[in-house]
Amino acid sequence: MTARELLSALTRDRLGLVGLILFGIFALTAVFAPLIAPFDPMQMHFRPDGTLARLEPPSASHWLGTTRMGRDVFSQVVMGARPALLVGVLSAVCVVAVGTNVGIVAGYYGGWVDDLLMRLTDLAFGVPFLPFALILVALLGPGLRNMVIAIVLVMWRSSARVVRAQVLTLKRRAFVEAARIGGAGNLRILYRHLLPSVLPLALVYTALAMAWAIMAEANLSFLGYADPRMASWGKILYECYTSQAMFVAWWWMVPPGAAITLLVLSGFLVGRAYEEVANPRLRRR
Repeated sequence: MTARELLSALTRDRLGLVGLILFGIFALTAVFAPLIAPFDPMQMHFRPDGTLARLEPPSASHWLGTTRMGRDVFSQVVMGARPALLVGVLSAVCVVAVGTNVGIVAGYYGGWVDDLLMRLTDLAFGVPFLPFALILVALLGPGLRNMVIAIVLVMWRSSARVVRAQVLTLKRRAFVEAARIGGAGNLRILYRHLLPSVLPLALVYTALAMAWAIMAEANLSFLGYADPRMASWGKILYECYTSQAMFVAWWWMVPPGAAITLLVLSGFLVGRAYEEVANPRLRRR
């Protein structure tokens, strides 16, 4: 399956195309955030009389109003796209890389290798994500790197199970036997013949893992484990909640919540479109 065919699968599906457009908008926002944000997200603003511009509603000066500390909400939301996308994309790539490798190795070799890897997968399924992530990030310290580590250590399990099931079917097909008779080694069969066949399935889980990772980053940031030097959507909601302004200053609460919702939705829509590639029975006539 070529990159052009995968992109074609998205453009044929209207919801998939919407998801791709949404993701593109957020990606461009993250890349050009310093140029889009009119202020430093941590800068405090003051009124002409010298008082702090606390909880100012949206205006021409501050498009999404200000926070309790007089900071510009629009600038914080724009800059918050960077950690969300960084954690989401990096975690998704690592999660699927680990899960795919575990799945194809377990499914191809079978025997004790399969038993060992699947017992590790069962162990990962038994670990509740949020308590594990909270403990790990608390031990390692707040920051995006430690968030990614916590996400990857747990979330690889689903893709490993699904890829293994696919490989159990593929390894009995004629093209694998032909490669083996032709003198291909195990590694060549794994990564030259089996990996391209499970790649569409892996891409489905890449999109879904990105969506889950973005939600995980928002959850951890909301609970106070974000990098204190960076603006993030979860951190914005956390500060709004601790200031008891969630139902007073709607402009402080709604924009980061809407941004999280739309970015997560884009991941699920893209994953839904890629399911058409991974499962031919879902393809439209």
